[in-house]
Amino acid sequence: MLCLMAISICVVVSCTKNENETNEGKYVDLGLSSGTKWKAANEKNAADTEYAFFIYNEAVAQFDSVLPSREQWEELVNECNWSWTGMGYKIVGPNGNSISLPAAGFRSCPGSVFTMESLGFYWSSTPNGSHNAWYLNFDSDSVCMDKCNRCGGFSVRLVQAHARAH
Repeated sequence: MLCLMAISICVVVSCTKNENETNEGKYVDLGLSSGTKWKAANEKNAADTEYAFFIYNEAVAQFDSVLPSREQWEELVNECNWSWTGMGYKIVGPNGNSISLPAAGFRSCPGSVFTMESLGFYWSSTPNGSHNAWYLNFDSDSVCMDKCNRCGGFSVRLVQAHARAH
């Protein structure tokens, strides 16, 4: 399993057909209790034109306060309905609005790319000690928060700056 049960927040999810995301610059109000609005598309990393992955320090330096915290990811997991599309998740908020998170895979610290279209890994802004950080990961069966070394390459999804939970 992708996550250690002792430190993970997992949800069981169901399957639906794939839906395409539109309007990459748009932020979506999902009706979350914190008021956080999530960007409709992942960020593209100009330094990684093939996969668009970011290492943790690069993501924090570039996006700072608009990189979601561990708590914001947990809120998204706990307050929304997650449906597997075959290549990621459609996430429907309490108000019926939705975003999609593609299963873009990840790059290991040595540089190998793994599991495109079956796993998703997304950085949070929340460090865990001096060498690790929290991230969201998923496959078709679970969505979990976990922590790992900051040298991996993961996807980045942003939140609107003024809606950031503290």
